This record gives sequence, C-alpha cells and structure tokens, in this order.
Amino acid sequence: MIVTTAGKNVSRLQTKAKEIAVTLDSQFINRESRSISALIKEYNQDVLMIGVDKISYHPKEGGTPFFFHPNSSMFRVKQLLRGEKDPFIEAAKLKEGMKLLDCTLGLASDAIVASLITGKEGSITGIESSKAISFVVKSGLKVWETKLPEMDAAMKRINVKTIDHYEFLLNQPSNSYDVVYFDPMFESTIASPGIQGLKGSADYRELTEETIREAIRVASKRVVLKDNRTSSKFEELGFTIMKRNASFLYGFIQKNK
Repeated sequence: MIVTTAGKNVSRLQTKAKEIAVTLDSQFINRESRSISALIKEYNQDVLMIGVDKISYHPKEGGTPFFFHPNSSMFRVKQLLRGEKDPFIEAAKLKEGMKLLDCTLGLASDAIVASLITGKEGSITGIESSKAISFVVKSGLKVWETKLPEMDAAMKRINVKTIDHYEFLLNQPSNSYDVVYFDPMFESTIASPGIQGLKGSADYRELTEETIREAIRVASKRVVLKDNRTSSKFEELGFTIMKRNASFLYGFIQKNK
C-alpha cells in the first residue's frame, strides 16, 4: 500500500501524509497531478489517500473506494435511544459497564452500538487485521460527528487494535472480557456499496475450533457469532442459535449463568 494526498490542499497535507506512511510502514508518494487510478497503475498497489477531513482507501483491484461512515449503526443507535431493542445487543446480553471484544471490527457498526450500551464505565476493543481498514476506521471513529452526542461519545470510546484476532486472543488472560464477538466476512456477503471497498483487504478465513476455544477461555460470560442463516458454523462450533426472521442469525455459547 502507498500513501498519497488528496488533489487539493496538497502542500498542507504532505507532512500529515508522510507521518501516516511512516506509522503504517508504507511508502509516501508525491501525487503531483496524477489521478489515483494512475498511481495504482504505476505502482500496482492499494492507495491510502489523505484529505483534509477524510481518509479513503482505494483498492488496486478497482471498485468503490472505502472511507469511514457510521453506516447502519446510526439507525440502530436512534432505535436504542428510543427504547427499542437491537438483536445484537440481545444476543450478547450487553449492559452498562461490560467489556466486549469485537474480533472482526470491519466498519465498527456493531462496536459503536455496543459502546453506546456499555457506556463510560464499559470497554469496547475492536480487532482488525488489515492495516488499511484499521487505520481508516480508527481515524474515522475519532473525528466523525453525527449530531448525536451519545453516538459521537460512543465512537470515541472504541479501542482499535491492528492484529490477527487469534493471535490477540492467545495473549489475553482468561475471563478478561465479558463477551467475545465474531462477525466473519465472506466474499459472497459483500454486496452493500458501503463495504465494497473492503473486498480486497478483508479477512475471509473461516473461524476454527481453536479460535472459538480461545474465545471461550477469554470470555467470562458468552461468545457470540453472527452468520448467514444457512451457515453450518453454528452447529459445527457449538453455538446455540437465537431464532429470528432475518437473513443473518446470532448464535451464542454461554459460559456462566
């Protein structure tokens, strides 16, 4: 991946872009008058473009660029603020003050909703293995403003870590999080325009028994899995399915009552 600047305000953005390139162990490329597609063609790499108020990720395979947006979480937050229920919160049995480990952060939609519920006394840690996705989302969570104070505060409380989730789990103490959550991304599920840009950098590895075993060790209360309703993973990995009329279902493994 290379790092460059937006087409406007180039001089004021170069220092910032160079610092980001060092942080990500990537190469800074002076954009000059070249388009993003021209840079991709010349260097055959993904491009992280640094703008004044937006950071966008442009995959070399083409398609829709990826930039942070609260997406469906805003709709869900509004529902919760009205006193309505959210199926993810119900599946995880999240309450104020609890600690959640989101092993598949992605666009952070579930993490934002979880942070709203767990509040100031709670803790939300999001794991993302892609450096580019992690950086864009982490930056977005810090600076995005939604005009919903509760949601803005919830986003800023999320702790993003760039690491493989299995590696992270192996190094956590037993019972160190109340809930461990997985929402694995599969290539066939990426249909929404909002996440098309993730396609080239997403982690498509299937969950393994070893990963779930570590998740059960790290969770003090339960492990939660979101997957397609036709998925065999719920049964294979020992999850109890929460029945609902939707294309995606939640399953859980209860550790302690």
